[in-house]
Amino acid sequence: MKRLPVQILKDFMQEVFTRIGVPPEEASICSDILIASDLRGIESHGIGRLKMYYDRIKAGIQSPLTRIDVIRDKHATAVWDGNHGMGHVIGFRAMETAIQKAGQYGLGAVAVRNSTHFGICGYYAQMACDAEMIGLNFTNARPSVCPTHGVEPLLGTNPICFGAPTDLDFPFIYDAATSISQRGKIEQYAREEKPTPAGWAIDLDGNPHTDTNRLLVDLVKQTASLLPIGGTDELSGSHKGYGLSTLVEILCSALQQGSFLNQLLGQDSAGKAAPYKLGHFFLAINIDFFTDIASFKHTCGAICHELQNSRLMPGCERIWVAGEKEYEKQLEVQRLGVPVIPNLQKDIETMQNELGIDLLRF
Repeated sequence: MKRLPVQILKDFMQEVFTRIGVPPEEASICSDILIASDLRGIESHGIGRLKMYYDRIKAGIQSPLTRIDVIRDKHATAVWDGNHGMGHVIGFRAMETAIQKAGQYGLGAVAVRNSTHFGICGYYAQMACDAEMIGLNFTNARPSVCPTHGVEPLLGTNPICFGAPTDLDFPFIYDAATSISQRGKIEQYAREEKPTPAGWAIDLDGNPHTDTNRLLVDLVKQTASLLPIGGTDELSGSHKGYGLSTLVEILCSALQQGSFLNQLLGQDSAGKAAPYKLGHFFLAINIDFFTDIASFKHTCGAICHELQNSRLMPGCERIWVAGEKEYEKQLEVQRLGVPVIPNLQKDIETMQNELGIDLLRF
């Protein structure tokens, strides 16, 4: 494994986006969101995902030019159509608008249809926290997760994200898929040449699926499923993960009258590659409309402190709260650089060679 300086890697990603047709200002937004993932140690959604966007734009199923149509705009709410542009740009503009609306009305919400993969949800919640607001955002995704008692992949990994400012060194940001693991983590395991842990995925007979490379193929063929939080059994809470995933599917399709479930396969009626037509939902809550911000931050910090300092399970050394590990990882990555494993290096070199870029040296 090698490590690359954060700024050089960000510059490389911005150059790649620009070379494939993303306008410079929007390429900067895209690269900033990707590097934010690497900084937080979420290796599945940073430089490791760049090749995916690169391939989709080259294949013509994602537009490098982002044209947003405003379908409705009424006071605190808006509905947008992203026209299959860059999900990062759509997400950034949507949360920016939600924050602006919350500044005026106390709440601001933007529902989006026909978007594309937009990176980590936590980036958008962080935007709200930086504005001293609460941020929530959700997105549906291509089918890969089965319902409880089922084996057919219908739901996406459908993450839920909530961010709140605190008086700690970092905001509380919960950002997690409603499945046990998300597809990006499986892709990361493939790059690392590791098996998928038992209990994460099943085949159509309900048997555990641990062959990582085969699993990625079978997910596309819809002959395997990732499992919702809680696994396969209601006794272990599978219905809770399933229900939360469905909640996200509703927020990201019904309000904006967008696509859902198998309509997000990324295929047309003839089975050829097509845009994924993802939906998002963004909500900003202006804390100042409820209480003074300093008091809110103090309460949030007190909740976190009490949890961190509670009694430990034997054999464990520490209790974290959401956002804490990512904050500490960011300090480490800023100092040491972003880790790049050999298979990821190959993807980077492919893009460099095809585009004639000479920024990264291994």
